[in-house]
Amino acid sequence: MEQINIGISGMSCGGCVASVTRALQALEGVTEVAVTLDPGAAKVTFDPDDTDRRTIESAIEDAGYDVVR
Repeated sequence: MEQINIGISGMSCGGCVASVTRALQALEGVTEVAVTLDPGAAKVTFDPDDTDRRTIESAIEDAGYDVVR
């Protein structure tokens, strides 16, 4: 398993946190997700055989938020 931290901008409420959490939990290989509003960030634990950072970042962007690079 690998763990990454990703900065997220555009979240403004608990509903945003829930939306990003759902999007990440839906990904194959993601085993643990912790999204925080302040600061906007996600800590994601995943199996690198099933997914990768790019896919995780795309899921955040597809949910309507920006990844801080």
